[in-house]
Amino acid sequence: MTNAISNAKTLLVKVPAITLFFWIIKVLSTTVGETLADYVNQSFGLTDNSSDAETLRIMNETALFMGGVLIVLLLAQFAMRKYVPAIYWAAIVAVSAEGTMITDDMHTNYGWQNWQLTILFGLILLAVFAIWWAQERTLSIKTINTRKREGFYWVAVLATFAMGTAGGDIFLDDLGWPLLNSTAVFAAVIAMLAVLWRFKVVGQVFGFWSIYILTRPLGASFGDYLSLSKADAPDALGLGANNITALFLGLIAVLVIYLTISKRDVIKLD
Repeated sequence: MTNAISNAKTLLVKVPAITLFFWIIKVLSTTVGETLADYVNQSFGLTDNSSDAETLRIMNETALFMGGVLIVLLLAQFAMRKYVPAIYWAAIVAVSAEGTMITDDMHTNYGWQNWQLTILFGLILLAVFAIWWAQERTLSIKTINTRKREGFYWVAVLATFAMGTAGGDIFLDDLGWPLLNSTAVFAAVIAMLAVLWRFKVVGQVFGFWSIYILTRPLGASFGDYLSLSKADAPDALGLGANNITALFLGLIAVLVIYLTISKRDVIKLD
């Protein structure tokens, strides 16, 4: 019994506390996920002039490559007996990039529409939540104190990134919204949910996961605004995917180093 309690507490601290730093790094990681996916695709040889066969091959290869990176990082995350900011946030960045690649691959090469992908991954997320609740009777990340709950958490996180990618692409690709407009809309909805969460109008679990999902299209829209060329989006700044990836990874690294030293986001155990 004592060992079970000790193990539960050890696993509990592997999840960061929900602080302002959490949301800042989360948005930065979603932006990096968008630009890193573009950078990796370009590094594998994907261009606007690639044939359909080349595009299919390259996007499948990059998704497999990033999937391998993600598996390695998740194995490291699960192997830890406490929350390690560098490993946790590296896994989040990899999940963000992999979610983007999976969604883009299904849309570009297999004919899935963005709204269909949004529904698909939304249903997958609901299924994960349903099974998670049926087995554990909680969806709160504060209660992720077993490896099973940690597994549910990471599957849910991947689904949120894939769903958020498709949902964000509806505004850019399907509706043709200016990137700043979609960024502002997602930011406004997140701010509204944050206020409702703060004053307990919505529950903690609903508030957290709703904002978590919406930070994906927010970060993606902002990343596209910074990185895309004018030819791809008239209101974009055209700074390039590689430059934005390097800049935001640097910012994440600085914040992770600070949190590692300060331990500001470590959940305190009673």
